[in-house]
Amino acid sequence: MRQNLRVNGARLWSRLQRLAEEGARPDGGVCRLALSDADKAGRDLVVQWMRELGLTVTIDAIGNVVGVRRGEEDGAPVMIGSHIDTVATGGRYDGALGVLGGLEVIETLNDAGVVTKRPLAVAFFTNEEGARFQPDMFGSLVFTGAMALETALTSVSIDGRKAGEELKRIGYGGDAPVGKPNVHAYVELHVEQGPTLEAEGFAIGAVEGVQGISWTEFTLTGQANHAGTTPMRMRHDAGYVAAAIAVHARRIADELGGDQVATVGALTLSPNLVNVVAERALMTIDLRNTDNERLKQAEARLMSFAVKAAAGEGVTLEARSLARFDPVPFAPHLVARVEAIAKAFDLPVKRLPSGAGHDAQMLAAICPACMIFTPSAGGISHNIAEYTKPEDIAAGADVLLRLVTELAE
Repeated sequence: MRQNLRVNGARLWSRLQRLAEEGARPDGGVCRLALSDADKAGRDLVVQWMRELGLTVTIDAIGNVVGVRRGEEDGAPVMIGSHIDTVATGGRYDGALGVLGGLEVIETLNDAGVVTKRPLAVAFFTNEEGARFQPDMFGSLVFTGAMALETALTSVSIDGRKAGEELKRIGYGGDAPVGKPNVHAYVELHVEQGPTLEAEGFAIGAVEGVQGISWTEFTLTGQANHAGTTPMRMRHDAGYVAAAIAVHARRIADELGGDQVATVGALTLSPNLVNVVAERALMTIDLRNTDNERLKQAEARLMSFAVKAAAGEGVTLEARSLARFDPVPFAPHLVARVEAIAKAFDLPVKRLPSGAGHDAQMLAAICPACMIFTPSAGGISHNIAEYTKPEDIAAGADVLLRLVTELAE
């Protein structure tokens, strides 16, 4: 009977749309920044659903929430998880699918009267996006012991608030311990956030791992001066150096090829006036690669160029690392099972890496972990237009249900 179980796709879709009401934007997107009032409302709703499904809910000191369904035996649970925070111009599916897909698995098993041997857990982790607090994914980092709790609690948001203070304010600074989790295996269902599955006609992605991520912030300080009267040879133009670095980052990605990508996602000039040479530039560079050695090459080349460009223009350079994660492979036997289950369901499946970071890469350090991808329409994510078809969502949740049920037996 367990082999024949399928999720209720309409029920899962309904929950996704309901959660999207918390932090809803007028344009149809979602803004549920970590530890904001909208995040609190979303948390309250998901915790309510957890308790309605009979889960025992615990909250730890960094606000991670875990709901546990008892098994026939005690022991480490099979965990399903993701996040419910979003970027400021987010969509309805990034993160939310993994959490609500987990609740759908629980409700499907409840409806069928199935009790697994091992306990099952559904978790959502704090600040996966890193849109309000940095580094990103500090909830799962603290959960697994890879980051000190105090470091995360003292992280300052883009609006000047400390994470610990915001946790208290919204009522999600819990007392469950952090740093030594007991998890049998971890599975995360997620929208691809890229174009590959849809473009190539695949319904399921068996994710082999997460590429390495390097975020660096450069602060360039020159001299403000008149745009018309200052000769080019006498300028100390922070904006020019920032532009040169941005172009070179793209050149590095093109020359290294393969999976190397480079993005200048934020760039602010000061005084930011049409007729004034920029005195200051603040910029971020996001480098990613599935190969850690090539990622290191990209980092070294970028830094070398930035130092030379700043010196050549008489501009000072300060560099600050915002995040650095090595590439993470997922458990090969779990990747193989995702692939096999999809094929058993007659779902076209492709093995691929994840270009985005996920909580699963942190959990992979303490237990076997894997991810299941569903297609993203047009490859669009971190965008109000983010969309995944209901039938694709149901298919991904069916694979999730089969896999976690196997693992819990």
